Amino acid sequence: MLVLTRKLGESVTIGDEVKISIIDIKGRQVRLGIEAPRHLTIHREEVYAKIQEENRLAAIAKPANMEKLANVFPAITPKGETKK
Repeated sequence: MLVLTRKLGESVTIGDEVKISIIDIKGRQVRLGIEAPRHLTIHREEVYAKIQEENRLAAIAKPANMEKLANVFPAITPKGETKK
């Protein structure tokens, strides 16, 4: 892990596309400004961990749940036609 010290108004760049600036410091809380291209997704760590957990749970869907879905959504053929 790289550890840097920055003061209010100073920045750090990551590659050519990401810039992280210190916007405000109040006590033990630091406000960061992040400039990055729209194709990059940025999350707080706790939000990212929750997304990863939800994705993991979705990947291990139980067959019983899949059968319920099959009753809700009609099967679609490769040509986009609905099977009867």
